[in-house]
Amino acid sequence: MSQAEPLDPLLTAQQWREAGRDVAIATVIETWGSAPRPAGSHLVIDSDGNFEGSVSGGCVEGAVIAEALDVIGSGQAKMLDFGVADETAWQVGLSCGGSIRVYVERLA
Repeated sequence: MSQAEPLDPLLTAQQWREAGRDVAIATVIETWGSAPRPAGSHLVIDSDGNFEGSVSGGCVEGAVIAEALDVIGSGQAKMLDFGVADETAWQVGLSCGGSIRVYVERLA
């Protein structure tokens, strides 16, 4: 792997946990229509707001990071839905007709 290639977010999550950081992982579990990332994509977030990987883009990613910080604090996993049926679809950048479902959980 060259240095220009991004790290696997799951490996990053493991390294961050081993370093004693509180970590959440977001996983795309379902997509419909136009979605920037396929199901199975991961975003790892630590309690300081550092992140690696991607589950979408734009405002969706920002919203997922904010929710992940809540998950880290509470320990309660969340299912997040973003899409055309959601009245915030235009705000989060899915106005092109797609939707995604993202599961966010704290790593123990």
